[in-house]
Amino acid sequence: MANGRILDGTAIAAAIKEDVAREVTKLAAQGILPGLAAVLVGNVPASQIYVRSKVKTCEALGIASELITPADTVTTGQMLALVAKLNAREDIDGILLQLPLPPQVNAKALLEAVNPDKDVDGFHPVNVGRLQTGQPGLSPCTPSGVIELLKRTGIPMSGQNAVVIGRSDIVGKPMAILLLQQNATVTVCHSKTRDLAEFTRNADILVVAMGHAGFVTSEMVKPGSTVIDVGMNRVTSREDFDRFFAGDSRREKMFREKGSTLVGDVDPRAFRVAGAYTPVPGGVGPLTIAMLMANTVRAAKLRRGLKV
Repeated sequence: MANGRILDGTAIAAAIKEDVAREVTKLAAQGILPGLAAVLVGNVPASQIYVRSKVKTCEALGIASELITPADTVTTGQMLALVAKLNAREDIDGILLQLPLPPQVNAKALLEAVNPDKDVDGFHPVNVGRLQTGQPGLSPCTPSGVIELLKRTGIPMSGQNAVVIGRSDIVGKPMAILLLQQNATVTVCHSKTRDLAEFTRNADILVVAMGHAGFVTSEMVKPGSTVIDVGMNRVTSREDFDRFFAGDSRREKMFREKGSTLVGDVDPRAFRVAGAYTPVPGGVGPLTIAMLMANTVRAAKLRRGLKV
């Protein structure tokens, strides 16, 4: 379907994990075992699958992991007490609070209660400030993974026009800052941007993270540009499937078997215009867990005053 070069996030994630495993071995020689505590509240099936995948990856790379599963009736006070205990533990370098949390729990208060030096998601205001001012800290995993992908696939960033669609605290804003640090010229667009296509058609690097299936079309993409699709949307209707994947026999088979398939925020036909692009699935997704592992090792080093 596409003529552009596929940027294989699964392969890049595997390379990052190999690097992490080597770092873990080096730390072990110094008597240091990086540790991650994953806190999963309640019984949200998607969250359970995601967290168990994180714990399994820790085991594969030699990182100590602990899965803590409070009941979905837990209070904010009980969660704050749990975070305080994890903050105090020397064997825990990273604390992961799996979102979403139940409605009775104050998620903002909890995220801010995590010791910034153990905030492996990079969401704490202190880490946001460190990122903004270029100080060593922990950056959000998905945008950090995109930077690694671009570096490791030889896509130039310095001097390039980069457009980020989306302004979330988790992806859009930190993505813009990280691209600026690579000397790209960055424009941030969002749902209220007028004449959006005027910006996107000028982008050498286009990062799309808005949660809207197939929003970016072929006409919005500069020929030969690099398109990074951070979106992940489930297609369940025949009408939507035909709109995005008509004639794609591989996807057709998957759709018939599972009753659904995934599409990003970029219409797959737009990838024909791009010079390079991340597929969905298999693009940005695998990088997020790989960078969580990298952040856990980074936290272990920063906490002990070791060079990162």
